[in-house]
Amino acid sequence: MKNRSLAQDHIERANHRLAALEVLYERESWADVVRESQEIVELALKGLLKAHFVEVPRVHDVSEILEEEKGRLPKSIHGHVTRMGEISRDLRRDRELAFYGSEDVTPSDFYRKQDAKKARDNAKWVVETVSAAMPNEKG
Repeated sequence: MKNRSLAQDHIERANHRLAALEVLYERESWADVVRESQEIVELALKGLLKAHFVEVPRVHDVSEILEEEKGRLPKSIHGHVTRMGEISRDLRRDRELAFYGSEDVTPSDFYRKQDAKKARDNAKWVVETVSAAMPNEKG
């Protein structure tokens, strides 16, 4: 039961971060929207895996684990695993760049509104899809 409580905590925190994401979006902080979207997706997907007793390593992209452990997940999720994995992979690629930048990239100049909108929309979709597939906890 401890796994389910930790899993539920991940989903609740992902939902709180979605609310914070709206503030970043309204303030046109596009790089921060991308970075925060990655963290939201990571939390939600790890919550889903933990809820179904899948051991989750300390990595930021769980796309391979989703595919490998698809059979342990609810059937309602099976048709979404590929898309969730693609979103996880794409956002993972942007994780550090959106936060730190690089020698030739300043995050606030590099990311645009369309990048932020795509990241935000994907994060919302992942959280909604995962939330609908979470087991009900009865305490």
